[in-house]
Amino acid sequence: MTIHTRNIQETGRAAIALPLAIVIVTYNSAEVLGGLLDSLAPALTEVPNTSIIVVDNNSADKSTEIARQHALNIRVLETGRNDGYAAAINAATATLAPNTALLVLNPDIRLLPGSIDRLLRRTIEPDVGVVVPQMRDPDGTIAMSLRREPSLLRMWAQALVGPVQAARIGLGEMIADRGAYQKGRDVDWATGAALLVSPQARARIGAWDETFFLYSEEVDYQRRVRASGLRVVYEPSACVIHIGGDYMQSPMLAALMTRNQIRYFRRHHGRAETVLFRGAIAAFGLLRAWRSDTHRAILHAALMPVGL
Repeated sequence: MTIHTRNIQETGRAAIALPLAIVIVTYNSAEVLGGLLDSLAPALTEVPNTSIIVVDNNSADKSTEIARQHALNIRVLETGRNDGYAAAINAATATLAPNTALLVLNPDIRLLPGSIDRLLRRTIEPDVGVVVPQMRDPDGTIAMSLRREPSLLRMWAQALVGPVQAARIGLGEMIADRGAYQKGRDVDWATGAALLVSPQARARIGAWDETFFLYSEEVDYQRRVRASGLRVVYEPSACVIHIGGDYMQSPMLAALMTRNQIRYFRRHHGRAETVLFRGAIAAFGLLRAWRSDTHRAILHAALMPVGL
């Protein structure tokens, strides 16, 4: 046996020994939750030391019933209210031992076999704080899930030419270069539909910021991971399917996302920069206000006061 092979096997044994908690936050998620739970068993064949927690934010549908009746041993934690995504994660992590890795999943994720084991192996590295998988659309296309830190230049580029075109020319927040998704790399942040938090990150970072309620909480958390000296790592050998919901179909969600984008930027930049950042989002909405109520909601939210 070569030294390289021995190291791989030792890493695998260490990963298997690491306690893992899978946390799924639900809010009227009955339509998609069953599919995720069905995909968990094949993905956990090599990761036996795992607990599964469904945190329900006061759903009015059968989300909790689906979780309780599933063949997997699932612990259901009902919050009795909807305090947001970050608050639900914090409610679950408060019940976990400090040495437990945390896999956060949206209910509309579908795991492919081997994905969890491949993510977990990266958390053994002492400088890794968050590991994110390769995310694919239901048709198998690689989703553009990797992001750069929000900036004035990136927001204005997106406002003037649109997010997709800005990404294609390398000026947007979204990373659109297909080559960037073919091999592992460090990233600023990635969409939070599926991410694994290492025990060392949990120890250094603490709780998720509940003031964001929904959207930007993963941007904030991954920034704090990087600020602590740990890495956010993309692992393409771990693949998941994201069915996805488009926030652009909902004026209410688009407005919420806009407010949290501004709130996040304001915390890390000066007043003048924040005014210009807000202006870029307003310009995005204004230039496209004729298209939909959603774009008009973005414009309105960008012009309203936003607290810290």
